[in-house]
Amino acid sequence: MTGGDLLLKAESLTKKVISPEGELTILDSVSFTVDRGESAAIVGPSGAGKSTLLALLAGLDEPSEGRVWLNGVELTELDEDGRAAVRNREVGFIFQSFHLLPSLTAIENVLLPLELLSAPNAKDRARQALVQVGLEHRLRHYPRQLSGGEKQRVAIARAFVGGPSLLFADEPTGNLDNNTGARILNLLFELNAAAGTTLVLVTHDLEAAARCDKLIELAGGRIVNAL
Repeated sequence: MTGGDLLLKAESLTKKVISPEGELTILDSVSFTVDRGESAAIVGPSGAGKSTLLALLAGLDEPSEGRVWLNGVELTELDEDGRAAVRNREVGFIFQSFHLLPSLTAIENVLLPLELLSAPNAKDRARQALVQVGLEHRLRHYPRQLSGGEKQRVAIARAFVGGPSLLFADEPTGNLDNNTGARILNLLFELNAAAGTTLVLVTHDLEAAARCDKLIELAGGRIVNAL
């Protein structure tokens, strides 16, 4: 932790949707902050609003009420293109289902965010990112040729390669067996510490959550515990 250098702020985030039964409140006035270099776990039962909250924090969805600031920029006053530009510049994502493009090799998947940013030395940086996650022997392999753990390592390399300020990890071990999941979590925390990245981790794994600096527990769309 760096002590007080604010990176992410959620203020009174509320998300309501219309269902066949009428209006449904998925998130209800959620507020918290995460400092630069901090790690925060978002936990709670299925249906608590965890993935909805992550989507709002990342600017992938818009709240019904409330505001989000990411590295000094108010996401909630930007249009979709503006939010996408901030995401490309500031954010890395790791998902439960990997979200690799099946027609691209491992190194091509990692290259994608660098090409979006027109980054210099992109190929060397992508190769080095895969070396860091132990996949130097899998550069030319396609996702279908990789194990679940290897796919998630590619996804981690892709998330870190652009040097993001903030990393969102949504149930990153959800599709992996316990041993592989533990190795992936160790790798994620090691890389996060080495890069000084801010981590927001959505997880059902209380042991993983306990490794974070901050715990935000949701139930019924509200924060019921924050440590």
